[in-house]
Amino acid sequence: MFARWSGCTALAACCLAAAVSAADGDPALRQQALSAMKSAAEYYRGQVAKHGGYVYYYSPDLTKRLGEGVAGPDQIFVQPPGTPTVGLAYVRAFEATGDKFYLDAARETAAALIYGQLKSGGWTQTVDFDPASPRIALYRNGKGRGANNSTLDDNISQSAIRFLMHLDRATEFKDAQIHDSVSIALDALLKAQFPVGAFPQVWTGPAQSQLPAKGNFPTYDWRTEGRIKEYWTMYTLNDGLAGTVSAVLLDALEIYKDAKYKAALAKLGDFLIAAQMPDPQPAWAQQYNYAMQPIWARRFEPAAITGGESQDAIETLLKVYRATGDSKYLEPVPRALAWLKQSRLPDGRLARYYELQTNKPLYMTRRGDEYSLTYSDADLPDHYGWKVASRLEAIEADFAAAKAGRSLPQPPSTADLAASVNRIIGELDKQNRWVSTYAGEPLYGQPKFKMGERYLHSGVFSKNMETLSAYLMATR
Repeated sequence: MFARWSGCTALAACCLAAAVSAADGDPALRQQALSAMKSAAEYYRGQVAKHGGYVYYYSPDLTKRLGEGVAGPDQIFVQPPGTPTVGLAYVRAFEATGDKFYLDAARETAAALIYGQLKSGGWTQTVDFDPASPRIALYRNGKGRGANNSTLDDNISQSAIRFLMHLDRATEFKDAQIHDSVSIALDALLKAQFPVGAFPQVWTGPAQSQLPAKGNFPTYDWRTEGRIKEYWTMYTLNDGLAGTVSAVLLDALEIYKDAKYKAALAKLGDFLIAAQMPDPQPAWAQQYNYAMQPIWARRFEPAAITGGESQDAIETLLKVYRATGDSKYLEPVPRALAWLKQSRLPDGRLARYYELQTNKPLYMTRRGDEYSLTYSDADLPDHYGWKVASRLEAIEADFAAAKAGRSLPQPPSTADLAASVNRIIGELDKQNRWVSTYAGEPLYGQPKFKMGERYLHSGVFSKNMETLSAYLMATR
């Protein structure tokens, strides 16, 4: 799977105005930024939204709507960069300008998400407003049917909760529908956390108690044995789950001032300490069973030590340390960093999977529906990310800063923001759209674009809106 979309974190967004130079911006550029932001938002809200929600990509004439595949005419995507990503951009714009237009836009987006909130308290990948759709789920509003699988995969429930929390604060906690939805979702999330601190990929109700264990290698032949059908009910770190869940808990702690969110964050940190594997691979797996052994997930996701999830685990431990001040959350980091550095591929990236105990980079080949393990990267299936970018330099710098008691890196300067704003304004077309052109780069959801094909991207819209908002906040 390609790199997940992530907008500005809550902490970065909240610190931005305070940390960036308070120098007065160019009045003309501020006015241009205000105008560009309003025009782009009017187009996206008025022309692109369906039922208040969004998908990932659109053809310029809006006849094609794409998420993970073609979206139905009454279907929106919760998974970023879909509905919550756009909604949070509207909240940022309201915070930067005080313009009720953006608050109303965010409320419309929230209503779409609240419609699709499941009885189990979270969300699944999509919300479908067509009662006859085969993808409809068991919505809390009584208008759905079928599955009740709240998911933490791919930042789905996390992104919805974060958006609704920030909107709850923007509305001064006075909108009962929004506040109740957030309360139900956060309560369900905390109940889904295992007593050992881990989270499942999917929940339908409270987690069952499991005995504590430490990361260990399976004693059976992991290639052929121990595959578990419902792996999603077990301990999961896949696709940055620890980082995205920790962002929710940190935001909840900041917004609602309730110590239970700090306690849940600490429990997650305790799990990461316990889940670190022993030598010769003191890092983390993508998926664990209740005995804390790496297990298979999907048929192309073997039991292995992972480059991407291990980086995310370290980043999460640093966040837990900063929130709690407890140095035990720093102890796993040096050994993990040393392992990651010596496991880099010749091109500087990390393999997604490393074979248990041998540490050989592990890949797959595919023939039809059959996948086979291999050590060669010569014939990789193209639907999945088999190698991940190294973030080790930034992680090492963050670790050093944490040990020294220094804050996180400062956000962009006013001058840097101004340069970005000038570029963003210049890229807005005559219809007040930011139109992207496909040049062969990997895109989330793997859309089938042709080279040179033009499209609208909810992630680009949201990122540009947040940058414009950051500039306005910094220079007002």
